[in-house]
Amino acid sequence: MVKELGKKVIAQNKSARHDYFIEEVYECGLVLTGTEVKSLRAGRASLTDGYAMAKDGEIWVSGIHIPEYNQGSWTNHPPRRDRKLLLHKREIAQISGVIKQGGLTLIPLSLYFKDGKAKVEIAVAKGKKAHDKRNTLMERQSNREIEREVSNRRSGKSN
Repeated sequence: MVKELGKKVIAQNKSARHDYFIEEVYECGLVLTGTEVKSLRAGRASLTDGYAMAKDGEIWVSGIHIPEYNQGSWTNHPPRRDRKLLLHKREIAQISGVIKQGGLTLIPLSLYFKDGKAKVEIAVAKGKKAHDKRNTLMERQSNREIEREVSNRRSGKSN
C-alpha cells in the first residue's frame, strides 16, 4: 500500500479571516472514527459553524460537519459530534491560558490530510467589529488597484 505524501486540503473556513483577527495558528491531530475518515477522503466536510473549546485539560472542536459515509451501515457517525484535538500538553496549557483571559476564541481554519493523517488548523482569534471589516475590505481593494496600476505601467498600458 502506497503511503500518501503531501497536503490535501478538504475544507477551509474562508469567512474566518474576514470575521476575526488571527493571533496564533496551531496544527492539531484529530480523533476520528473509520466512517469519518472515509467521508473526509471523499472530500466532504464543512467548517463554517465550527469552534473549539478547552474542557478538562483537553481541546475539543465542535460544529464541524462531516456527513455520514454513503456505504456506512450501523457504524456511521453523527455528523456534528464533538471531536478531540491532539496537541502537546504545553500547547494545551498555552491555549487554555490565552482563552481564559477573555476576548479571544478558538476557530478552525482548515481541515486537511498531511502525509495520510487528518489534521485541523485552529487559530486563536479575536472578533472583528463592523468598522474593522469595512477597513479590511477598503485596504484590500486599494492594494488591488495599486497592483493593477503597477502591472499596467510595467506592461506599457498606461492611460
